[in-house]
Amino acid sequence: MSVEHGPRRAPALRLAGWTLLLATLAMGTVLLSFWFGVREQANAQQGLSALSVEAIRTMASTGVRKRGESIARMLAETLTNPLYYFDLSRIGEVVGSAQKLPDVSYVLVFDDAGLIVHDGSSDIATFGQPMNDPFGREAAAALNLQSFSGDDQVDVVMPMYIGDQRIGGVRVGMSLQSAREFELAASADLGQRLASQREQGFRRLALLFLALAAAAGALVLIVSRGLVGPIRRLAAAAQQVAAGDYSLSLPLHRRDELGELQRAFRTMADSISRHEQEILRLAYTDSLTGLANRLAFRERLDQRLVSARAQGQSLALLFIDLDDFKRVNDSLGHDAGDQVLEQVASRLRQRLAALDETEPLLARLGGDEFVILFSAGDTVRDRARQLAETLLSELQRPFLAGGGQAFLGASIGITLYPNDAGDARALLKAGDLAMYQAKLAGKNCLRFFQSTMDHQAVKDARLEAELRGAWERGEISVNYQPILDVANRRLVGAEALLRWVHPRLGVVEPSAFVAIAERCGVIEELGREVLVAACCEAKLWLQDNPKLFVAVNVSPVQLRKSNFCDQVAEALGSSGLPPSALHLEITETAVLGEEAQAAVLVTRLRELGVQIWLDDFGTGFSGLTQLRQVPIDGVKIDRSFVAELPAAGDDLALTGAIISLAHSLGLGVVAEGVETEAQFDWLRERGCDQAQGFWLGRPLNGEEFSARFLGEQPSISWGRSSA
Repeated sequence: MSVEHGPRRAPALRLAGWTLLLATLAMGTVLLSFWFGVREQANAQQGLSALSVEAIRTMASTGVRKRGESIARMLAETLTNPLYYFDLSRIGEVVGSAQKLPDVSYVLVFDDAGLIVHDGSSDIATFGQPMNDPFGREAAAALNLQSFSGDDQVDVVMPMYIGDQRIGGVRVGMSLQSAREFELAASADLGQRLASQREQGFRRLALLFLALAAAAGALVLIVSRGLVGPIRRLAAAAQQVAAGDYSLSLPLHRRDELGELQRAFRTMADSISRHEQEILRLAYTDSLTGLANRLAFRERLDQRLVSARAQGQSLALLFIDLDDFKRVNDSLGHDAGDQVLEQVASRLRQRLAALDETEPLLARLGGDEFVILFSAGDTVRDRARQLAETLLSELQRPFLAGGGQAFLGASIGITLYPNDAGDARALLKAGDLAMYQAKLAGKNCLRFFQSTMDHQAVKDARLEAELRGAWERGEISVNYQPILDVANRRLVGAEALLRWVHPRLGVVEPSAFVAIAERCGVIEELGREVLVAACCEAKLWLQDNPKLFVAVNVSPVQLRKSNFCDQVAEALGSSGLPPSALHLEITETAVLGEEAQAAVLVTRLRELGVQIWLDDFGTGFSGLTQLRQVPIDGVKIDRSFVAELPAAGDDLALTGAIISLAHSLGLGVVAEGVETEAQFDWLRERGCDQAQGFWLGRPLNGEEFSARFLGEQPSISWGRSSA
């Protein structure tokens, strides 16, 4: 492992000593013989040659190592996020670019266990293999920047961290071949030059012997000024380049070997500077939009916060997330999605250019997330709201994508410094939470951060992460709650209900995770699985009771999908369930405001032969007459209207009115949430068609449901014993 040294002053001091010695000898021994003078000059030139070769070797090797360390640092900063998210494509792009840099023989990206993640090749032939080279074990265990020197190359390793967690590292192999070639060429040229000077020295010594002390003094002066000074300047320039400062001021007018060495050194420094600037550009710029990326934004945000803190300024951070952007990628393709992102960046630039604020900072954090940071004095809150409203209006305009138009919108979270947060991490977190609340509020709106958002958002985020894959892990299953004919207490069907048994939290209520599933898109896959499972289970019931049906709840997110009818048809076809045995329950709020579109979809579903029921009726503040244009088969009275029955009050009159009005329109009525015999009797007296609830039967899994209610000897006992 190489170790950094201070300035190599020992060779320069030896050369100065030789110069002083020559001066003393020349001035004090004028009468020495010609042979002695020739011998002393030869010794001086040999020492000078050795010193020059050492300086060249040190400068070239140190330059290669420092360039390797600089490249390793930049690659570690650039590859931290791709390695954390295991983005092999992005890692390959960066590694491939780095391997094209001069003197770079290889670049390896490894994980925390020391296994290779990427080697820059297209097929990653060494993927998952340990690093078994002489420096592999030490490189895999490195906790900070380290370098290892070999005969032919320098190996530089830089670990990568996410916070305090070490997630892996990057190794850069720097070939010393060009440095050795440079050293040999420069040394050979210097030797030739010195040999030529030696011949000239012989003649000079003859003249010095004749001219005595004056000629000797002139020789000493030439040696001191012509060699010692330039070599010392080159050593200082090497230290300057090692420190990252490439603005060298070396004299380029010399035509001897030192002049060539100075020009070559200047060319090398310029080349390193250009490559470093290119690496910085790649590391700090979003390749698609040309905006600042997450890394650049974080650094500039820290700088802005320091400046704002010193000057007592207020800052506003707008956290922008496009609404339904995934739909563009899924329906039109990722190329169309990239077109939309480029147009979003362009529109944001144009709007910010119209601001009279000083240097607003715009960046793309990744995906469809953008951020804007600006200061606006005491009116920062009002200005932030005005800008957010302007951007919401701007992003509602259609985008050109895939040869057509895409309509999106955005959700914007706003947080203020220093009101909401005191550092960059907290400010970004607050903006993300505020944006999340805007999503929950219905999208295409803005929300300011409030301290109460933090706890709930953390809880929801954890639940969302654990919800993904819960069905595949067998944590989520389908239970079935019996539905009875109220008139004769006969089993007519069952409602499919989700049940999530979390390994740590136990049973998680659907009200706690369904909304999260809808927001993060899990509900689409989950709903499809539930539909297929319920149809298959109901098909088994028909062997014992051909008149039973299964009711399945449909999320508004599913309902808006253009292929939902195809999913229903596929579930019926794969299970063999007759369409009349499937009842789909849609919520009242999913229909309100979109009656025409809902009518088209419901008509298509009913053409398949399934029945459509309006779930949770009464909670959407609408009337049955408002929904007549949607061809439904019946309504389910929400449990909130049944809970207080048969006590006198508004619920009593309203529930009775719903039953009467539904029957007058030819619709069936199901009451849910029946908890007591008195509630059941009241509903029967009012002519309610069907009912379900804990008093009639709790949800059971498929096997339990079949064992209790179906087969040769069903164990049916409606009422208190069911509770």
